Amino acid sequence: MFSIDLADDARLFPLEARHAEEFFAHIERGRAYIGEHIGFPDAATDVESARTLLTNYAQKAAADTGRLFGIRADGTLVGGVLFRTFDAAAGNCEIGCWLEPAAAGRGLITRACRILIDHAFRERGMHRVEWHASSLNTRSLAVAQRLGMTREGVLRESHRHRGVHQNTEIWALLAHEWAAAPTA
Repeated sequence: MFSIDLADDARLFPLEARHAEEFFAHIERGRAYIGEHIGFPDAATDVESARTLLTNYAQKAAADTGRLFGIRADGTLVGGVLFRTFDAAAGNCEIGCWLEPAAAGRGLITRACRILIDHAFRERGMHRVEWHASSLNTRSLAVAQRLGMTREGVLRESHRHRGVHQNTEIWALLAHEWAAAPTA
Protein backbone atom coordinates (compact mmCIF):
# COMPACT_ATOMS: atom_id res chain seq x y z
CA MET A 1 0.00 0.00 0.00
CA PHE A 2 1.29 3.44 -0.82
CA SER A 3 1.33 6.33 1.60
CA ILE A 4 2.63 9.89 1.58
CA ASP A 5 4.47 11.63 4.42
CA LEU A 6 2.67 14.58 5.98
CA ALA A 7 5.07 14.94 8.93
CA ASP A 8 7.75 12.83 10.62
CA ASP A 9 5.07 10.80 12.39
CA ALA A 10 2.06 11.25 10.04
CA ARG A 11 1.09 9.66 6.74
CA LEU A 12 -1.70 9.95 4.17
CA PHE A 13 -2.99 6.68 2.72
CA PRO A 14 -5.99 5.29 0.78
CA LEU A 15 -8.73 4.43 3.28
CA GLU A 16 -10.47 1.22 2.21
CA ALA A 17 -13.20 -1.16 3.38
CA ARG A 18 -10.56 -3.42 4.93
CA HIS A 19 -9.90 -0.61 7.44
CA ALA A 20 -13.48 -0.73 8.81
CA GLU A 21 -12.52 -1.73 12.37
CA GLU A 22 -9.77 0.89 12.55
CA PHE A 23 -12.10 3.51 11.04
CA PHE A 24 -14.88 2.70 13.50
CA ALA A 25 -12.46 2.90 16.47
CA HIS A 26 -11.30 6.29 15.17
CA ILE A 27 -14.89 7.54 14.80
CA GLU A 28 -15.66 6.34 18.34
CA ARG A 29 -12.72 8.31 19.76
CA GLY A 30 -13.77 11.50 18.00
CA ARG A 31 -17.52 10.96 17.65
CA ALA A 32 -18.71 14.15 19.39
CA TYR A 33 -16.02 16.39 17.89
CA ILE A 34 -16.23 15.03 14.34
CA GLY A 35 -20.02 14.77 14.41
CA GLU A 36 -20.47 18.40 15.34
CA HIS A 37 -20.26 19.26 11.62
CA ILE A 38 -19.65 16.02 9.70
CA GLY A 39 -22.09 13.17 9.07
CA PHE A 40 -19.61 10.26 9.25
CA PRO A 41 -20.31 9.52 12.95
CA ASP A 42 -24.03 9.29 12.23
CA ALA A 43 -23.38 6.90 9.34
CA ALA A 44 -20.75 4.74 11.12
CA THR A 45 -22.53 3.50 14.23
CA ASP A 46 -20.85 0.08 14.31
CA VAL A 47 -18.17 -1.83 12.39
CA GLU A 48 -20.60 -3.03 9.70
CA SER A 49 -21.97 0.45 8.98
CA ALA A 50 -18.40 1.76 8.94
CA ARG A 51 -17.55 -0.95 6.39
CA THR A 52 -20.58 0.09 4.32
CA LEU A 53 -19.46 3.73 4.32
CA LEU A 54 -15.95 2.73 3.24
CA THR A 55 -17.34 0.34 0.61
CA ASN A 56 -19.47 3.14 -0.82
CA TYR A 57 -16.32 5.24 -1.22
CA ALA A 58 -14.51 2.27 -2.79
CA GLN A 59 -17.30 2.16 -5.36
CA LYS A 60 -16.89 5.89 -5.94
CA ALA A 61 -13.15 5.36 -6.41
CA ALA A 62 -13.79 2.57 -8.92
CA ALA A 63 -16.18 4.86 -10.81
CA ASP A 64 -13.73 7.79 -10.53
CA THR A 65 -16.35 9.92 -8.77
CA GLY A 66 -14.80 10.22 -5.30
CA ARG A 67 -12.11 8.85 -3.00
CA LEU A 68 -11.30 8.60 0.69
CA PHE A 69 -7.87 8.95 2.32
CA GLY A 70 -6.92 8.40 5.94
CA ILE A 71 -4.35 10.19 8.04
CA ARG A 72 -2.33 8.17 10.54
CA ALA A 73 -0.27 9.86 13.23
CA ASP A 74 2.07 7.65 15.24
CA GLY A 75 0.43 4.67 13.52
CA THR A 76 -3.13 5.57 14.61
CA LEU A 77 -5.90 6.70 12.26
CA VAL A 78 -6.76 10.25 13.40
CA GLY A 79 -8.65 11.72 10.45
CA GLY A 80 -8.78 12.02 6.73
CA VAL A 81 -9.47 13.93 3.56
CA LEU A 82 -11.61 13.07 0.61
CA PHE A 83 -12.78 13.87 -2.84
CA ARG A 84 -16.45 14.00 -1.85
CA THR A 85 -17.32 14.43 -5.51
CA PHE A 86 -15.09 14.11 -8.55
CA ASP A 87 -16.34 14.88 -12.07
CA ALA A 88 -13.38 14.53 -14.41
CA ALA A 89 -15.46 15.25 -17.52
CA ALA A 90 -16.68 18.59 -16.13
CA GLY A 91 -13.34 19.35 -14.47
CA ASN A 92 -14.88 19.94 -11.04
CA CYS A 93 -14.45 18.25 -7.68
CA GLU A 94 -15.13 18.88 -4.02
CA ILE A 95 -12.68 18.08 -1.25
CA GLY A 96 -13.36 17.83 2.46
CA CYS A 97 -11.84 16.66 5.71
CA TRP A 98 -12.37 15.41 9.24
CA LEU A 99 -10.10 14.98 12.25
CA GLU A 100 -10.33 13.78 15.81
CA PRO A 101 -9.46 16.41 18.45
CA ALA A 102 -6.15 14.87 19.57
CA ALA A 103 -4.64 15.57 16.13
CA ALA A 104 -6.03 19.08 15.64
CA GLY A 105 -3.73 22.06 15.28
CA ARG A 106 -0.80 20.25 13.66
CA GLY A 107 -1.43 21.31 10.06
CA LEU A 108 -2.08 17.73 8.92
CA ILE A 109 -5.37 18.57 7.20
CA THR A 110 -3.93 21.55 5.35
CA ARG A 111 -0.95 19.50 4.12
CA ALA A 112 -3.17 16.57 3.10
CA CYS A 113 -5.57 18.89 1.25
CA ARG A 114 -2.68 20.49 -0.62
CA ILE A 115 -1.72 17.03 -1.86
CA LEU A 116 -5.28 16.35 -3.06
CA ILE A 117 -5.58 19.75 -4.73
CA ASP A 118 -2.22 19.39 -6.42
CA HIS A 119 -3.20 15.94 -7.68
CA ALA A 120 -6.57 17.21 -8.93
CA PHE A 121 -5.05 20.08 -10.89
CA ARG A 122 -1.68 18.73 -12.01
CA GLU A 123 -2.38 15.02 -12.49
CA ARG A 124 -6.08 14.94 -13.32
CA GLY A 125 -6.48 18.23 -15.16
CA MET A 126 -9.33 19.52 -13.02
CA HIS A 127 -10.42 23.10 -13.53
CA ARG A 128 -12.11 23.79 -10.18
CA VAL A 129 -11.80 22.44 -6.64
CA GLU A 130 -14.60 23.31 -4.22
CA TRP A 131 -14.88 23.29 -0.42
CA HIS A 132 -18.31 23.18 1.23
CA ALA A 133 -18.62 23.73 4.99
CA SER A 134 -21.12 24.87 7.54
CA SER A 135 -20.75 28.53 8.44
CA LEU A 136 -20.45 27.30 12.04
CA ASN A 137 -17.42 25.12 11.22
CA THR A 138 -14.77 27.79 11.72
CA ARG A 139 -11.85 25.33 11.68
CA SER A 140 -12.88 24.00 8.28
CA LEU A 141 -13.36 27.50 6.89
CA ALA A 142 -9.88 28.42 8.16
CA VAL A 143 -8.41 25.50 6.18
CA ALA A 144 -10.14 26.72 3.00
CA GLN A 145 -8.65 30.15 3.58
CA ARG A 146 -5.15 28.74 4.25
CA LEU A 147 -5.41 26.81 0.99
CA GLY A 148 -5.91 30.08 -0.89
CA MET A 149 -9.52 29.44 -1.78
CA THR A 150 -11.99 32.21 -2.47
CA ARG A 151 -15.24 32.41 -0.54
CA GLU A 152 -17.86 32.51 -3.28
CA GLY A 153 -21.00 32.64 -1.24
CA VAL A 154 -23.34 31.22 1.34
CA LEU A 155 -26.24 28.89 0.67
CA ARG A 156 -28.61 29.90 3.44
CA GLU A 157 -30.03 27.01 5.48
CA SER A 158 -29.21 24.62 2.62
CA HIS A 159 -27.90 21.71 4.66
CA ARG A 160 -29.70 19.81 7.39
CA HIS A 161 -27.40 18.33 10.02
CA ARG A 162 -28.89 16.55 13.00
CA GLY A 163 -32.25 18.21 12.47
CA VAL A 164 -30.93 21.76 12.16
CA HIS A 165 -30.83 23.71 8.89
CA GLN A 166 -27.36 25.19 8.50
CA ASN A 167 -25.80 27.67 6.13
CA THR A 168 -23.24 26.19 3.75
CA GLU A 169 -20.28 28.28 2.66
CA ILE A 170 -18.86 27.57 -0.78
CA TRP A 171 -15.16 28.20 -1.30
CA ALA A 172 -13.27 27.37 -4.49
CA LEU A 173 -9.92 27.41 -6.20
CA LEU A 174 -9.33 27.44 -9.96
CA ALA A 175 -6.46 25.69 -11.72
CA HIS A 176 -4.78 28.92 -12.86
CA GLU A 177 -4.91 30.27 -9.29
CA TRP A 178 -3.24 27.14 -7.94
CA ALA A 179 -0.53 27.26 -10.63
CA ALA A 180 0.26 30.85 -9.65
CA ALA A 181 0.17 30.26 -5.88
CA PRO A 182 3.52 30.18 -4.05
CA THR A 183 2.31 27.20 -1.94
CA ALA A 184 1.41 25.07 -4.96
